[in-house]
Amino acid sequence: MKPTSQPLKNKTSHDAQREFGGTLGALFIPTFLPLTVLFLISVSRSSEAGVLRWPPPLPSSEQLWDPRAPVLLLGWISLHVFLYFMPLGKVSEGLVLRDGTRLKYPINGFHSLCVSCLLLLLLMVLGAQLGSVFDLLLPLAVCAIVLSFLLSIYLYIRSFWAPSHALALGGNTGNPLYDFFIGRELNPRIGNFDLKYFCELRPGLIGWVVVNFGMLMKETELRGSPSLAMILVNSFQLLYVADALWNEEAVLTTMDIVHDGFGFMLVFGDLAWVPFTYSLQAAFLVVHPQTLSPLRAAAIIALNGVGYYIFRKSNSQKNQFRRDPSHPEVARLETIATATGKRLLVSGWWGLVRHPNYLGDLLMALAWSLPCGFSHLLPYFYIIYFTILLIHREDRDERQCRAKYGLAWDTYCRRVPYRIFPYIY
Repeated sequence: MKPTSQPLKNKTSHDAQREFGGTLGALFIPTFLPLTVLFLISVSRSSEAGVLRWPPPLPSSEQLWDPRAPVLLLGWISLHVFLYFMPLGKVSEGLVLRDGTRLKYPINGFHSLCVSCLLLLLLMVLGAQLGSVFDLLLPLAVCAIVLSFLLSIYLYIRSFWAPSHALALGGNTGNPLYDFFIGRELNPRIGNFDLKYFCELRPGLIGWVVVNFGMLMKETELRGSPSLAMILVNSFQLLYVADALWNEEAVLTTMDIVHDGFGFMLVFGDLAWVPFTYSLQAAFLVVHPQTLSPLRAAAIIALNGVGYYIFRKSNSQKNQFRRDPSHPEVARLETIATATGKRLLVSGWWGLVRHPNYLGDLLMALAWSLPCGFSHLLPYFYIIYFTILLIHREDRDERQCRAKYGLAWDTYCRRVPYRIFPYIY
């Protein structure tokens, strides 16, 4: 098959609005974000942990490279490729594609998480120095960044052999920089192996749990036992990852899978950004131990619990409504009809704000940072970044829904005026 460069005919992506600052963003982000990852790790390991300190702590070349790092990273990814093909769990179909077909996906990510945790416990029993993950953070991050670029280059090149209906609507602009960044092909596969789906929830997300556990073991090596703050951060974030993988099927209807091409934006986010920036609180606590009173710990646990409750209940309500609008749990909810034949929820969680799941997400993000105290800004990087990310994503959702549902979406916005925070935004 010859490579195709023919633009899409329906809603041609050449005319689509470009995201993330267009060409300028596509040039700036792949340069700036990898440096940001290395900078944040370096700051978390320094005694001052000053994000605004100038000049910043720059790692030496020896700190950036360790021959064990690429072996560990490739071994980790190989393990999860193997687990991807294990006949565990069920197989689900994604949404209907533009050519009328539906792809099949193995729903076994939670099994992969369980196997990974069992392997970690086995290694711990065998006396493996799991705390060395802390010492290898920078080399592992460098390897993940390099792998992200290599995979993105491969994806960009192979996309020219994909049929036009397999290209993402927003990723076939004809601008090489932007298309490389945003992703040309929607669902790149090698046989039955879906590269985007695999990266979305497997090596990086579960890798985040492994990095956190490595930080806990490092603190145990240094101080004899893990602190309550470290235990809370590990527990909260393990719950979040376990929830995502237990409800893995829901990812098949998300923007990442349905709308976005698989390019550097998602590749880097999945393989490098998530495991090495989402674990900053745990890395910070290794060098900057914190003491929590029982009352403060209880308040933080309650905050995380409230956030998780809102996040899970709102997502479950949405997913149930998408699967079966006649189900008793959602049939009683008030809806608005649209020209597409679908209906929009205007009561329940989705009548409170337009994105109640984002509200729950942000409450949990705050709870993950609070165990680190208030003496440093670094542990709050995640919630600051995540707030910006979700507001940007909410804006993308708004534009797409308005284009899709038209007047019905305007009616919905009048009925539900607040986007994420009730009575605020």
